[in-house]
Amino acid sequence: MYKLFFLFSFLFISQSFAQACFNESSLLQHVETLSSDTFEGRRTGTKGVKKAKKYIINQFYSLKVKPLGKTFEQSFYFSYNREQYNAINVLGLIKGTDKSKKYIVISAHYDHEGIKKDRIYNGADDNASGVSALFSFAEHFKKYPPKHSVILAAFDAEELGLQGSKYYVKNTVVPKKDIVANINMDMISRSDKKELFAVGTAFNDKFKRIVEDYKSPYQKVKLKSGHDGYDGLDNWTYSSDHASFYKHDIPFLYFGVEDHEDYHEPTDDYKNIHPEFYKEAVRVIISVFKKIDNITF
Repeated sequence: MYKLFFLFSFLFISQSFAQACFNESSLLQHVETLSSDTFEGRRTGTKGVKKAKKYIINQFYSLKVKPLGKTFEQSFYFSYNREQYNAINVLGLIKGTDKSKKYIVISAHYDHEGIKKDRIYNGADDNASGVSALFSFAEHFKKYPPKHSVILAAFDAEELGLQGSKYYVKNTVVPKKDIVANINMDMISRSDKKELFAVGTAFNDKFKRIVEDYKSPYQKVKLKSGHDGYDGLDNWTYSSDHASFYKHDIPFLYFGVEDHEDYHEPTDDYKNIHPEFYKEAVRVIISVFKKIDNITF
């Protein structure tokens, strides 16, 4: 009986792993690299963020991701606190297997706080973790292509008022009416309580059912809905780039963790993320995406 139970357990777990196919070592390596001092905190308009942009484009190339437009780069300009900035979104495309010509945008911002008072704010959790997860999605799609076409969006200038996503939604490259959902990832690599929140279920019944019905064979991550403004918790509806989609009536799910002691501090370093939680969080997000991808919009 024990051998038979072990066999069924192994097959069940193997099937779950098949639902999210990516290299865990690479996932962690990308976070460690992007949050290293080499990138100088990735503040918009600096040499550090330009290095990060090149790194993201190189990874997209290596993972066979196509540019959304003529190139991966979407340049834009904006003013913030009386300063002028040049910024660049990095936009990749993975074509879906169906013929609906509908798109799901999977996003993560790649900028952070830069250098303040000679201290580098490396932003490992915020948001090297989300950017590295974009690469895991691309890796997963090489083996399991999505039904809907997917736009992988690495947004610039999130820390300066969500400027990258605001610009993108107004200049979507593809018809805005064909974008059926946004999945945004911002801070997904550490949680003392092992909690990963999916924000946005209060505004979409289909997404709510998917999150509430989600079952995981693992104990490393507790997927929870909330922070939508209706449960007494901090309202995260406008806290990251998903807000730009929400304001244009595009359904969204935002995946993130509660703020921690290193949030927007120079101590948000790679050594402080929770690797096992993070790897499983990415698996959970990919699994939820797969269910959303099966929806007929």
